[in-house]
Amino acid sequence: MSQTVIGKIKDKFTINGKLIYSDITGSKPSAHGLLMNARFIQGIFDDANSRERYARFGFNNYDPEQNTKDLIDSLPQWYNYGLRAFTVGFQGGGPCFTTNNADISNNPYGKDGSVIDPAYLKRMDSLIKGADKAGMAVIVSLFYGSQAERIIDDLSIIRAVKTASSWLRENKYTNVIIEIANEYTISNFAKHPIIYTPEGVVTLMDIARRESGGMMTGCSDVGGGLNELIAKNSDIVIIHGNGLTRQRFYNLIQNAKKYNPEAPIICNEDSQAVSNMEVSFKTQTSWGYYNNLTKQEPPARWGIQKGEDKFFAHRMAMGIGISVPELPFSEQFYLAGLEADITDTGQRWIRLASLYPEKIDYVEFYRNGEYIYTSYCDPFLVYYRNNWIQGGIENLKGKNSWEAKIFLCDNTMLELKDECFH
Repeated sequence: MSQTVIGKIKDKFTINGKLIYSDITGSKPSAHGLLMNARFIQGIFDDANSRERYARFGFNNYDPEQNTKDLIDSLPQWYNYGLRAFTVGFQGGGPCFTTNNADISNNPYGKDGSVIDPAYLKRMDSLIKGADKAGMAVIVSLFYGSQAERIIDDLSIIRAVKTASSWLRENKYTNVIIEIANEYTISNFAKHPIIYTPEGVVTLMDIARRESGGMMTGCSDVGGGLNELIAKNSDIVIIHGNGLTRQRFYNLIQNAKKYNPEAPIICNEDSQAVSNMEVSFKTQTSWGYYNNLTKQEPPARWGIQKGEDKFFAHRMAMGIGISVPELPFSEQFYLAGLEADITDTGQRWIRLASLYPEKIDYVEFYRNGEYIYTSYCDPFLVYYRNNWIQGGIENLKGKNSWEAKIFLCDNTMLELKDECFH
């Protein structure tokens, strides 16, 4: 028997017929009807080419079933801070730091789309049911670019949408939203015009909606991208904020509201830049946290980790009006990337996480007293490429002392120091 029924009233989300968060004493009315979420895209991940490569980050091996179980076990912790949904992909998503996506085989669909690997279905079933028990919705993403290339043609894509959507209907899930594809405009989808064009996406949304028995359906574009035809034909308008400044993110939201004022807007992929989440709260837009390193590089650590995860959880709860302990000033900064096991391919990914990144002007990074890099943008990453990805820095043997000099907007400076060993 389902416990969680996701729905909507005009541009607001509901769970069990009530505006989300309206049942929480002291919650902010401006947050009622939002669906705060996170990108847990690898929740049923596997790689037929190699599991051995994922024996890292403190894990002795990679077990797909244990990966899914670990995510399910983490959900109550996230729920307490206000998370009410997460995105998981049948074809996962790309580990962007350490692995070439083309080398991964994470495709559960048969080449003609008529079947789905039973092991993937079993993991997806347990995950959706685990979310249902936790009081959460699951945004099920059907296609990911580098894996969709393994499906032979457009007819097979249509067949795969029918197969997946029919399976969702047959299992009578009430807490599922369907995302046709993750960023349909990326070049990997060019092989399949049915996904790569707005008209094709609208066709697939109609098929998914019909075959699933009416589940809410949408499709995402790249960060900042939004097609009017797709938006107008979506039950929910799915946007991505990754790579955007706060101003551009605000502009994207305004366009989404203009295209489909009767539909909820949900960003289900942004970055660790929690300052962007404040834009979503002010515009009454649901926001999706996306952390490549802790949540997309398999094996993921699904619980709330120190640093960005913890600060996102606190800021989310505060924005909703959930009472959380106030973090002392000394605990509002964290020098991430120095954890013992978080290293791969001879590299680390150093960054400065903060509860209030808006209060930081810039950060200087030093290793063993030597200046390395200055970061001016939230999140404050060494070798910043975009707000969701950074370059790695080579490990040096022995003890390494790292220091972040944090220059705040009030003209004060803090020093944060930590060490790692190789």
